[in-house]
Amino acid sequence: MRVDQQLRLDEQLLLFMDQLEALEEKRHKLNSLIEEGWFSIAKARYSMGNKQVSALQYASEMEPLVYVETSVLEGGTAELKCERKENKTEELKSDTIEDIGAKETVSGLRRRINAIQKGVKEEEQETDPQVKTKAESSTPEQRDPLKWFGILVPQNLKQAQSAFKEVITLSAEIASLQSAILATRKEMQAQMKEKQQKTEKTQPEMKKEYL
Repeated sequence: MRVDQQLRLDEQLLLFMDQLEALEEKRHKLNSLIEEGWFSIAKARYSMGNKQVSALQYASEMEPLVYVETSVLEGGTAELKCERKENKTEELKSDTIEDIGAKETVSGLRRRINAIQKGVKEEEQETDPQVKTKAESSTPEQRDPLKWFGILVPQNLKQAQSAFKEVITLSAEIASLQSAILATRKEMQAQMKEKQQKTEKTQPEMKKEYL
């Protein structure tokens, strides 16, 4: 029993050390990526101008392109995953391409009715500017944030974007790893406490035998 308990404790200790080493590597990579991203932004500001790369170029309406999904595993550890909205739009595009064959079976009369209705809606939007602005604001266009700063942006700005994208994914991995480390440490503490209690019980019995 003691040998099995000691082996389990040694395995938990090795796992704990491996997790700490992985956490240190990921944190070092995270810091280097953040430095690289800000340095690339500084280069872009130097080439384009301070006013051309600032908060003034942000869009009036912005939607998040990255969502963080959290889930709790069996051991009580939290797992975080980053899901990009770009992947969702690509899946929607593929689904629409697959459904083209089914949509081609629509009768010509229905197409004419849709075209007439579309033309009427366009005329209403041209006559009423408020309706047009509401329609545009209700469905904001998904755009690459780089386009806020112009069509032909320097390579440094693209490098900054790719660096910060990797920072988001790496941050979720670090948070998940930290949760796993806390769970491993908690389990180690419970095993060490159990081992200490058993040794305290066996010590009086050994003293009685010697006496």
